Amino acid sequence: MGFDYFMNPVAEKIGWFPKHMPREERVLVHKLDFLILVFACFSTWANTLDVNAIYNAYVSGMLDDLQLEGNKLNYLNAVYFIGTIVFQIPSNALLTVLPAEYYIPTCEILWGLFTLGTAFVKNYNQLMVMRFFVGVTSTPCWVCNVAILNSWYRKQELGKRNAVYYCTWPLGSMFSGYLQNACLTLDGVGGLQGWRWLFIMCTIITLPISFIGIFFFPNVPSRCNSRWLTPREKELAQTRLLEEGFAPSVGLNWKVMKRVFTAWQTWVFLVLANLFWQTPYAAGTPYLLWLNDVLYPAQTTADINMVNNLSTAGMAISIVSALFFAFYSDWRGNRWDSMFMAGIVVLACNVILLVWNVSNSAKFFAFIALGFCNGPINLVIAWVAESLAYDLEVRTIAIAVINMGWAVLALVLPLTVWQTVDAPRYWTGYIFAVVISALEVVLIPLPIYLERRDKRLGLHQIEKATVISTGLDDLSEVYDQNSPSEKDAEKHNGVVVVTEV
Repeated sequence: MGFDYFMNPVAEKIGWFPKHMPREERVLVHKLDFLILVFACFSTWANTLDVNAIYNAYVSGMLDDLQLEGNKLNYLNAVYFIGTIVFQIPSNALLTVLPAEYYIPTCEILWGLFTLGTAFVKNYNQLMVMRFFVGVTSTPCWVCNVAILNSWYRKQELGKRNAVYYCTWPLGSMFSGYLQNACLTLDGVGGLQGWRWLFIMCTIITLPISFIGIFFFPNVPSRCNSRWLTPREKELAQTRLLEEGFAPSVGLNWKVMKRVFTAWQTWVFLVLANLFWQTPYAAGTPYLLWLNDVLYPAQTTADINMVNNLSTAGMAISIVSALFFAFYSDWRGNRWDSMFMAGIVVLACNVILLVWNVSNSAKFFAFIALGFCNGPINLVIAWVAESLAYDLEVRTIAIAVINMGWAVLALVLPLTVWQTVDAPRYWTGYIFAVVISALEVVLIPLPIYLERRDKRLGLHQIEKATVISTGLDDLSEVYDQNSPSEKDAEKHNGVVVVTEV
Protein backbone atom coordinates (compact mmCIF):
# COMPACT_ATOMS: atom_id res chain seq x y z
CA MET A 1 0.00 0.00 0.00
CA GLY A 2 1.49 3.31 -1.09
CA PHE A 3 2.14 6.43 0.90
CA ASP A 4 -0.83 8.19 -0.66
CA TYR A 5 -3.27 5.49 0.61
CA PHE A 6 -1.95 5.98 4.12
CA MET A 7 -2.38 9.75 4.07
CA ASN A 8 -5.41 10.31 1.88
CA PRO A 9 -8.19 9.66 4.45
CA VAL A 10 -6.65 12.12 6.88
CA ALA A 11 -5.90 14.68 4.18
CA GLU A 12 -9.49 14.50 2.92
CA LYS A 13 -10.96 15.02 6.38
CA ILE A 14 -8.92 18.15 7.00
CA GLY A 15 -9.46 19.42 3.45
CA TRP A 16 -5.82 19.17 2.40
CA PHE A 17 -7.11 18.26 -1.04
CA PRO A 18 -10.58 17.55 -2.46
CA LYS A 19 -12.06 14.07 -2.31
CA HIS A 20 -12.60 14.03 -6.07
CA MET A 21 -8.87 14.43 -6.77
CA PRO A 22 -7.61 11.39 -8.77
CA ARG A 23 -5.08 9.04 -7.18
CA GLU A 24 -2.36 10.03 -9.65
CA GLU A 25 -2.74 13.70 -8.77
CA ARG A 26 -2.82 12.94 -5.05
CA VAL A 27 0.51 11.14 -5.31
CA LEU A 28 1.93 14.17 -7.12
CA VAL A 29 0.61 16.62 -4.52
CA HIS A 30 2.11 14.50 -1.72
CA LYS A 31 5.45 14.58 -3.51
CA LEU A 32 5.24 18.34 -4.04
CA ASP A 33 4.45 18.89 -0.36
CA PHE A 34 7.50 16.88 0.58
CA LEU A 35 9.86 18.37 -2.01
CA ILE A 36 8.76 22.00 -1.67
CA LEU A 37 7.29 22.53 1.78
CA VAL A 38 9.91 20.59 3.74
CA PHE A 39 12.87 22.62 2.53
CA ALA A 40 10.98 25.93 2.25
CA CYS A 41 9.68 25.60 5.80
CA PHE A 42 12.94 24.48 7.37
CA SER A 43 14.87 27.11 5.42
CA THR A 44 12.60 29.95 6.49
CA TRP A 45 12.44 28.64 10.05
CA ALA A 46 16.24 28.71 10.23
CA ASN A 47 16.33 32.15 8.63
CA THR A 48 13.84 33.54 11.15
CA LEU A 49 15.81 31.89 13.94
CA ASP A 50 19.06 33.48 12.75
CA VAL A 51 17.59 36.92 12.10
CA ASN A 52 15.59 37.17 15.34
CA ALA A 53 18.39 35.79 17.49
CA ILE A 54 19.81 39.28 17.85
CA TYR A 55 16.70 40.48 19.72
CA ASN A 56 16.87 37.64 22.23
CA ALA A 57 20.64 38.14 22.51
CA TYR A 58 20.03 41.86 23.11
CA VAL A 59 17.98 41.20 26.27
CA SER A 60 20.28 38.36 27.33
CA GLY A 61 23.61 40.13 27.76
CA MET A 62 24.60 41.57 24.36
CA LEU A 63 23.27 45.03 25.36
CA ASP A 64 25.85 45.38 28.11
CA ASP A 65 28.69 43.39 26.54
CA LEU A 66 28.76 45.44 23.31
CA GLN A 67 27.40 48.67 24.82
CA LEU A 68 24.35 48.83 22.54
CA GLU A 69 22.72 51.74 24.34
CA GLY A 70 20.26 54.21 22.79
CA ASN A 71 18.99 53.41 19.31
CA LYS A 72 21.84 51.08 18.34
CA LEU A 73 19.45 48.11 18.19
CA ASN A 74 17.37 50.05 15.67
CA TYR A 75 20.48 50.82 13.61
CA LEU A 76 21.40 47.13 13.60
CA ASN A 77 17.90 46.38 12.38
CA ALA A 78 18.25 49.10 9.73
CA VAL A 79 21.55 47.86 8.29
CA TYR A 80 20.08 44.36 8.00
CA PHE A 81 17.18 45.68 5.95
CA ILE A 82 19.44 47.83 3.79
CA GLY A 83 21.13 44.61 2.71
CA THR A 84 17.75 43.01 2.09
CA ILE A 85 16.41 45.95 0.07
CA VAL A 86 19.48 46.14 -2.15
CA PHE A 87 19.15 42.49 -3.20
CA GLN A 88 15.34 42.08 -3.23
CA ILE A 89 14.42 42.53 -6.92
CA PRO A 90 17.77 41.27 -8.29
CA SER A 91 17.29 38.10 -6.26
CA ASN A 92 13.91 37.22 -7.78
CA ALA A 93 15.14 38.24 -11.22
CA LEU A 94 18.01 35.76 -10.81
CA LEU A 95 15.49 33.13 -9.74
CA THR A 96 13.88 33.27 -13.19
CA VAL A 97 17.17 32.20 -14.84
CA LEU A 98 19.15 30.28 -12.17
CA PRO A 99 18.27 26.81 -10.83
CA ALA A 100 16.45 27.37 -7.52
CA GLU A 101 17.73 24.09 -6.09
CA TYR A 102 21.28 25.52 -6.06
CA TYR A 103 20.72 29.26 -5.79
CA ILE A 104 18.64 29.33 -2.58
CA PRO A 105 20.69 26.73 -0.63
CA THR A 106 23.95 28.49 -1.56
CA CYS A 107 22.63 31.73 -0.12
CA GLU A 108 21.57 29.82 3.00
CA ILE A 109 25.11 28.54 3.50
CA LEU A 110 26.41 32.10 3.22
CA TRP A 111 23.98 33.62 5.71
CA GLY A 112 24.76 30.74 8.09
CA LEU A 113 28.43 31.65 7.96
CA PHE A 114 27.73 35.33 8.59
CA THR A 115 25.52 34.31 11.53
CA LEU A 116 28.48 32.35 12.87
CA GLY A 117 30.62 35.46 12.47
CA THR A 118 28.16 37.35 14.67
CA ALA A 119 29.12 35.09 17.58
CA PHE A 120 32.69 36.40 17.53
CA VAL A 121 32.25 40.15 17.01
CA LYS A 122 34.16 42.35 19.41
CA ASN A 123 32.34 45.64 18.99
CA TYR A 124 29.30 47.42 17.55
CA ASN A 125 30.93 48.20 14.17
CA GLN A 126 31.79 44.54 13.51
CA LEU A 127 28.23 43.59 14.44
CA MET A 128 26.90 46.11 11.90
CA VAL A 129 28.98 44.50 9.12
CA MET A 130 27.73 41.01 10.00
CA ARG A 131 24.10 42.16 10.06
CA PHE A 132 24.42 43.78 6.63
CA PHE A 133 25.71 40.60 5.00
CA VAL A 134 23.16 38.44 6.82
CA GLY A 135 20.56 40.73 5.22
CA VAL A 136 22.01 40.41 1.72
CA THR A 137 22.50 36.64 1.75
CA SER A 138 19.20 35.81 3.46
CA THR A 139 17.12 37.82 0.97
CA PRO A 140 16.39 34.87 -1.38
CA CYS A 141 15.06 32.78 1.49
CA TRP A 142 11.56 34.12 1.93
CA VAL A 143 11.02 35.95 -1.34
CA CYS A 144 12.31 33.11 -3.56
CA ASN A 145 10.80 30.27 -1.54
CA VAL A 146 7.38 31.89 -1.64
CA ALA A 147 7.71 32.42 -5.40
CA ILE A 148 8.49 28.73 -5.95
CA LEU A 149 5.76 27.61 -3.56
CA ASN A 150 3.12 29.66 -5.37
CA SER A 151 4.22 28.27 -8.75
CA TRP A 152 3.22 24.62 -8.19
CA TYR A 153 -0.26 24.44 -6.65
CA ARG A 154 -3.85 24.91 -7.75
CA LYS A 155 -5.62 27.99 -6.41
CA GLN A 156 -7.69 25.99 -3.93
CA GLU A 157 -4.45 24.50 -2.54
CA LEU A 158 -2.51 27.76 -2.14
CA GLY A 159 -4.06 29.09 1.07
CA LYS A 160 -3.23 26.02 3.14
CA ARG A 161 0.32 25.66 1.80
CA ASN A 162 1.04 29.36 2.32
CA ALA A 163 -0.29 29.05 5.87
CA VAL A 164 1.95 26.09 6.66
CA TYR A 165 4.86 27.97 5.17
CA TYR A 166 4.02 31.10 7.15
CA CYS A 167 3.99 29.12 10.40
CA THR A 168 7.73 28.64 10.13
CA TRP A 169 8.19 32.37 10.82
CA PRO A 170 6.58 32.38 14.29
CA LEU A 171 8.10 28.97 15.01
CA GLY A 172 11.54 30.37 14.29
CA SER A 173 10.88 33.37 16.52
CA MET A 174 9.57 31.14 19.30
CA PHE A 175 12.46 28.70 19.08
CA SER A 176 14.92 31.57 19.23
CA GLY A 177 13.62 32.45 22.68
CA TYR A 178 13.75 28.86 23.90
CA LEU A 179 17.21 28.36 22.39
CA GLN A 180 18.51 31.50 24.10
CA ASN A 181 17.32 30.17 27.44
CA ALA A 182 19.20 26.94 26.77
CA CYS A 183 22.30 28.85 25.70
CA LEU A 184 22.33 30.80 28.95
CA THR A 185 23.41 27.55 30.59
CA LEU A 186 26.52 27.65 28.34
CA ASP A 187 27.54 31.06 29.62
CA GLY A 188 31.30 30.98 30.17
CA VAL A 189 31.88 27.72 28.27
CA GLY A 190 34.88 28.17 26.01
CA GLY A 191 35.21 31.71 27.31
CA LEU A 192 32.04 32.79 25.45
CA GLN A 193 28.93 34.46 26.82
CA GLY A 194 25.59 32.68 26.49
CA TRP A 195 24.30 35.04 23.80
CA ARG A 196 27.32 34.21 21.61
CA TRP A 197 26.50 30.52 21.89
CA LEU A 198 23.04 31.35 20.53
CA PHE A 199 24.54 32.40 17.16
CA ILE A 200 26.81 29.35 17.10
CA MET A 201 23.83 27.05 17.66
CA CYS A 202 21.86 28.89 14.96
CA THR A 203 24.66 28.17 12.48
CA ILE A 204 24.82 24.50 13.47
CA ILE A 205 21.09 24.28 12.72
CA THR A 206 21.19 26.30 9.49
CA LEU A 207 23.99 24.72 7.46
CA PRO A 208 22.61 21.13 7.23
CA ILE A 209 19.24 22.45 6.04
CA SER A 210 20.85 23.91 2.93
CA PHE A 211 21.75 20.40 1.74
CA ILE A 212 18.08 19.39 1.89
CA GLY A 213 17.46 22.06 -0.74
CA ILE A 214 20.30 20.92 -2.96
CA PHE A 215 19.05 17.34 -3.03
CA PHE A 216 15.27 17.78 -2.98
CA PHE A 217 14.04 21.30 -3.85
CA PRO A 218 12.62 21.64 -7.39
CA ASN A 219 12.70 24.62 -9.70
CA VAL A 220 9.53 26.10 -11.25
CA PRO A 221 7.45 23.46 -13.11
CA SER A 222 8.50 24.54 -16.61
CA ARG A 223 12.21 24.25 -15.72
CA CYS A 224 12.03 21.33 -13.30
CA ASN A 225 14.86 18.76 -13.45
CA SER A 226 14.03 17.05 -10.18
CA ARG A 227 15.15 13.42 -10.01
CA TRP A 228 12.24 12.72 -7.63
CA LEU A 229 9.49 13.41 -10.18
CA THR A 230 8.80 11.15 -13.14
CA PRO A 231 8.32 12.64 -16.63
CA ARG A 232 4.60 11.96 -16.31
CA GLU A 233 4.43 13.76 -12.96
CA LYS A 234 6.25 16.77 -14.39
CA GLU A 235 3.73 16.89 -17.22
CA LEU A 236 0.80 16.52 -14.82
CA ALA A 237 2.19 19.32 -12.64
CA GLN A 238 2.22 21.69 -15.61
CA THR A 239 -1.18 20.54 -16.83
CA ARG A 240 -2.75 21.26 -13.44
CA LEU A 241 -1.43 24.81 -13.49
CA LEU A 242 -2.46 25.44 -17.09
CA GLU A 243 -6.00 24.34 -16.28
CA GLU A 244 -6.01 26.93 -13.49
CA GLY A 245 -4.78 29.66 -15.84
CA PHE A 246 -1.24 29.80 -14.41
CA ALA A 247 1.15 30.68 -17.21
CA PRO A 248 4.50 28.88 -17.62
CA SER A 249 7.81 30.71 -17.69
CA VAL A 250 8.57 32.55 -20.93
CA GLY A 251 11.94 33.99 -19.94
CA LEU A 252 13.23 37.27 -18.54
CA ASN A 253 13.48 40.45 -20.62
CA TRP A 254 12.91 44.18 -20.24
CA LYS A 255 9.28 43.84 -21.32
CA VAL A 256 8.68 41.88 -18.13
CA MET A 257 9.63 44.91 -16.05
CA LYS A 258 7.19 47.04 -18.03
CA ARG A 259 4.44 44.52 -17.36
CA VAL A 260 5.35 44.46 -13.66
CA PHE A 261 5.12 48.23 -13.23
CA THR A 262 1.96 48.65 -15.33
CA ALA A 263 0.01 45.91 -13.53
CA TRP A 264 -2.38 47.37 -10.95
CA GLN A 265 -1.71 44.32 -8.73
CA THR A 266 1.87 45.45 -8.15
CA TRP A 267 0.86 48.80 -6.69
CA VAL A 268 -2.39 47.91 -4.96
CA PHE A 269 -0.95 44.88 -3.21
CA LEU A 270 2.28 46.75 -2.48
CA VAL A 271 0.20 49.13 -0.36
CA LEU A 272 -2.34 46.65 1.02
CA ALA A 273 0.14 43.91 1.90
CA ASN A 274 2.49 46.29 3.67
CA LEU A 275 -0.31 47.86 5.65
CA PHE A 276 -1.28 44.40 6.88
CA TRP A 277 2.32 43.44 7.59
CA GLN A 278 3.02 46.62 9.60
CA THR A 279 -0.16 47.06 11.64
CA PRO A 280 0.65 44.20 14.08
CA TYR A 281 4.20 45.56 14.54
CA ALA A 282 3.68 46.01 18.28
CA ALA A 283 3.44 42.23 18.71
CA GLY A 284 7.19 42.04 18.04
CA THR A 285 9.92 44.22 19.53
CA PRO A 286 7.55 46.61 21.44
CA TYR A 287 5.96 43.63 23.18
CA LEU A 288 9.36 42.14 24.02
CA LEU A 289 10.66 45.43 25.43
CA TRP A 290 7.41 45.98 27.40
CA LEU A 291 7.92 42.61 29.04
CA ASN A 292 11.59 43.38 29.67
CA ASP A 293 11.18 46.94 30.99
CA VAL A 294 7.82 46.83 32.80
CA LEU A 295 6.95 43.31 33.93
CA TYR A 296 10.43 41.91 34.61
CA PRO A 297 12.85 44.83 35.13
CA ALA A 298 15.08 43.09 37.71
CA GLN A 299 16.94 41.19 34.94
CA THR A 300 17.64 38.13 37.05
CA THR A 301 18.20 34.87 35.17
CA ALA A 302 14.65 33.86 36.05
CA ASP A 303 13.33 37.18 34.69
CA ILE A 304 15.27 36.80 31.42
CA ASN A 305 13.90 33.28 30.99
CA MET A 306 10.35 34.51 31.61
CA VAL A 307 10.72 37.35 29.09
CA ASN A 308 12.08 34.97 26.44
CA ASN A 309 9.27 32.48 27.11
CA LEU A 310 6.41 35.01 27.21
CA SER A 311 7.70 36.67 24.06
CA THR A 312 6.69 33.51 22.17
CA ALA A 313 3.01 33.60 23.17
CA GLY A 314 1.88 35.85 20.31
CA MET A 315 3.87 33.76 17.85
CA ALA A 316 2.24 30.56 19.08
CA ILE A 317 -1.29 31.89 18.65
CA SER A 318 -0.46 33.23 15.17
CA ILE A 319 0.24 29.65 14.06
CA VAL A 320 -3.26 28.59 15.11
CA SER A 321 -4.87 31.57 13.38
CA ALA A 322 -2.81 31.10 10.19
CA LEU A 323 -3.99 27.52 9.78
CA PHE A 324 -7.60 28.30 10.68
CA PHE A 325 -7.94 31.21 8.26
CA ALA A 326 -6.10 29.34 5.49
CA PHE A 327 -8.57 26.47 5.56
CA TYR A 328 -11.44 28.92 5.95
CA SER A 329 -10.35 31.09 2.99
CA ASP A 330 -9.82 28.06 0.74
CA TRP A 331 -13.30 26.84 1.71
CA ARG A 332 -14.78 30.30 1.06
CA GLY A 333 -12.88 30.69 -2.19
CA ASN A 334 -11.60 34.17 -1.37
CA ARG A 335 -8.99 35.88 0.80
CA TRP A 336 -10.53 39.25 1.57
CA ASP A 337 -13.04 38.40 4.30
CA SER A 338 -10.39 36.74 6.52
CA MET A 339 -8.15 39.76 6.08
CA PHE A 340 -11.04 42.11 6.83
CA MET A 341 -11.80 40.34 10.12
CA ALA A 342 -8.12 40.51 11.07
CA GLY A 343 -8.04 44.21 10.17
CA ILE A 344 -10.89 45.02 12.56
CA VAL A 345 -9.19 43.19 15.45
CA VAL A 346 -5.84 44.88 14.71
CA LEU A 347 -7.50 48.29 14.79
CA ALA A 348 -9.10 47.61 18.17
CA CYS A 349 -5.83 46.33 19.67
CA ASN A 350 -3.81 49.29 18.47
CA VAL A 351 -6.41 51.66 19.94
CA ILE A 352 -6.00 49.92 23.32
CA LEU A 353 -2.22 50.32 23.17
CA LEU A 354 -2.51 53.95 22.07
CA VAL A 355 -4.70 54.70 25.09
CA TRP A 356 -2.10 52.87 27.24
CA ASN A 357 -3.72 53.91 30.54
CA VAL A 358 -5.22 50.45 30.95
CA SER A 359 -4.30 47.44 33.05
CA ASN A 360 -1.30 45.27 32.22
CA SER A 361 -3.78 42.48 31.53
CA ALA A 362 -5.46 44.59 28.85
CA LYS A 363 -2.11 45.43 27.30
CA PHE A 364 -1.10 41.77 27.36
CA PHE A 365 -4.38 40.86 25.64
CA ALA A 366 -3.78 43.49 22.95
CA PHE A 367 -0.24 42.29 22.27
CA ILE A 368 -1.34 38.64 22.03
CA ALA A 369 -4.36 39.47 19.86
CA LEU A 370 -2.04 41.32 17.47
CA GLY A 371 -0.04 38.11 17.30
CA PHE A 372 -3.25 36.28 16.43
CA CYS A 373 -3.82 38.69 13.55
CA ASN A 374 -0.39 37.92 12.15
CA GLY A 375 -1.91 34.61 11.01
CA PRO A 376 -4.34 35.63 8.24
CA ILE A 377 -2.10 38.34 6.79
CA ASN A 378 -0.10 35.70 4.92
CA LEU A 379 -3.15 35.20 2.70
CA VAL A 380 -2.24 38.35 0.78
CA ILE A 381 0.51 36.44 -1.04
CA ALA A 382 -1.92 33.74 -2.15
CA TRP A 383 -4.18 36.55 -3.35
CA VAL A 384 -1.32 38.07 -5.37
CA ALA A 385 -0.45 34.69 -6.92
CA GLU A 386 -4.06 34.08 -7.97
CA SER A 387 -4.55 37.58 -9.34
CA LEU A 388 -1.36 37.38 -11.44
CA ALA A 389 -1.79 33.75 -12.50
CA TYR A 390 -1.56 34.67 -16.19
CA ASP A 391 2.11 35.84 -16.01
CA LEU A 392 4.72 33.90 -14.01
CA GLU A 393 7.57 36.40 -14.44
CA VAL A 394 5.38 39.34 -13.43
CA ARG A 395 4.08 37.36 -10.46
CA THR A 396 7.59 36.46 -9.31
CA ILE A 397 8.99 40.00 -9.56
CA ALA A 398 5.82 41.65 -8.23
CA ILE A 399 6.14 39.54 -5.07
CA ALA A 400 9.71 40.82 -4.75
CA VAL A 401 8.56 44.43 -5.21
CA ILE A 402 5.87 43.95 -2.55
CA ASN A 403 8.35 42.37 -0.17
CA MET A 404 10.86 45.14 -0.87
CA GLY A 405 8.21 47.57 0.34
CA TRP A 406 8.08 45.61 3.58
CA ALA A 407 11.87 45.73 3.88
CA VAL A 408 11.92 49.52 3.31
CA LEU A 409 9.29 50.05 6.00
CA ALA A 410 11.08 47.64 8.32
CA LEU A 411 14.17 49.81 7.82
CA VAL A 412 12.51 53.22 8.18
CA LEU A 413 9.81 52.73 10.81
CA PRO A 414 12.05 51.59 13.72
CA LEU A 415 14.20 54.68 13.12
CA THR A 416 11.23 57.04 13.08
CA VAL A 417 7.99 55.95 14.74
CA TRP A 418 9.24 52.90 16.71
CA GLN A 419 12.48 54.19 18.23
CA THR A 420 13.90 52.07 21.04
CA VAL A 421 14.33 55.13 23.27
CA ASP A 422 10.53 55.57 23.26
CA ALA A 423 9.96 52.10 24.72
CA PRO A 424 7.71 50.93 26.18
CA ARG A 425 5.17 53.76 25.61
CA TYR A 426 5.80 54.30 21.87
CA TRP A 427 3.29 57.16 21.65
CA THR A 428 4.20 58.04 18.05
CA GLY A 429 4.28 54.37 17.05
CA TYR A 430 0.79 53.64 18.30
CA ILE A 431 -0.68 56.74 16.66
CA PHE A 432 0.86 55.55 13.39
CA ALA A 433 -0.44 52.00 13.97
CA VAL A 434 -4.03 53.18 14.54
CA VAL A 435 -3.99 55.33 11.39
CA ILE A 436 -2.71 52.58 9.08
CA SER A 437 -4.99 50.01 10.75
CA ALA A 438 -8.00 52.11 9.75
CA LEU A 439 -6.56 52.64 6.27
CA GLU A 440 -6.07 48.92 5.58
CA VAL A 441 -9.71 48.17 6.39
CA VAL A 442 -10.86 50.93 4.05
CA LEU A 443 -8.64 49.73 1.18
CA ILE A 444 -9.64 46.04 1.18
CA PRO A 445 -12.53 46.61 -1.31
CA LEU A 446 -10.15 48.14 -3.89
CA PRO A 447 -8.53 44.94 -5.26
CA ILE A 448 -11.94 43.22 -5.12
CA TYR A 449 -13.40 45.95 -7.33
CA LEU A 450 -10.45 45.88 -9.75
CA GLU A 451 -10.58 42.09 -10.15
CA ARG A 452 -14.32 42.19 -10.83
CA ARG A 453 -13.82 45.06 -13.27
CA ASP A 454 -11.15 43.11 -15.17
CA LYS A 455 -13.43 40.08 -15.32
CA ARG A 456 -16.38 42.16 -16.50
CA LEU A 457 -14.30 43.81 -19.23
CA GLY A 458 -12.69 40.52 -20.24
CA LEU A 459 -9.18 41.75 -19.42
CA HIS A 460 -6.55 38.97 -19.30
CA GLN A 461 -9.18 36.42 -20.32
CA ILE A 462 -7.50 36.06 -23.72
CA GLU A 463 -4.14 35.48 -22.03
CA LYS A 464 -5.66 32.88 -19.73
CA ALA A 465 -7.43 31.09 -22.60
CA THR A 466 -4.22 31.14 -24.65
CA VAL A 467 -2.21 29.83 -21.70
CA ILE A 468 -4.57 26.87 -21.30
CA SER A 469 -5.04 25.89 -24.96
CA THR A 470 -1.50 26.57 -26.19
CA GLY A 471 0.13 25.19 -23.08
CA LEU A 472 -1.79 21.95 -23.18
CA ASP A 473 -1.02 21.56 -26.88
CA ASP A 474 2.69 22.06 -26.24
CA LEU A 475 2.74 19.67 -23.33
CA SER A 476 0.94 17.02 -25.34
CA GLU A 477 3.41 17.30 -28.20
CA VAL A 478 6.45 17.19 -25.92
CA TYR A 479 5.12 14.25 -23.99
CA ASP A 480 4.23 12.33 -27.16
CA GLN A 481 7.81 12.77 -28.39
CA ASN A 482 9.49 11.94 -25.08
CA SER A 483 7.47 8.94 -23.91
CA PRO A 484 5.20 7.60 -26.67
CA SER A 485 5.54 4.03 -25.39
CA GLU A 486 4.04 4.84 -21.98
CA LYS A 487 0.98 6.95 -22.70
CA ASP A 488 -1.21 7.98 -25.56
CA ALA A 489 -2.36 11.60 -25.20
CA GLU A 490 -5.59 12.49 -26.90
CA LYS A 491 -7.05 15.99 -27.17
CA HIS A 492 -10.76 16.61 -26.83
CA ASN A 493 -12.07 20.19 -26.89
CA GLY A 494 -8.86 21.67 -25.58
CA VAL A 495 -8.52 19.22 -22.67
CA VAL A 496 -5.85 16.56 -22.55
CA VAL A 497 -7.19 13.12 -21.68
CA VAL A 498 -4.45 10.65 -20.84
CA THR A 499 -5.12 7.00 -21.51
CA GLU A 500 -2.97 4.19 -20.17
CA VAL A 501 -1.57 1.78 -22.76
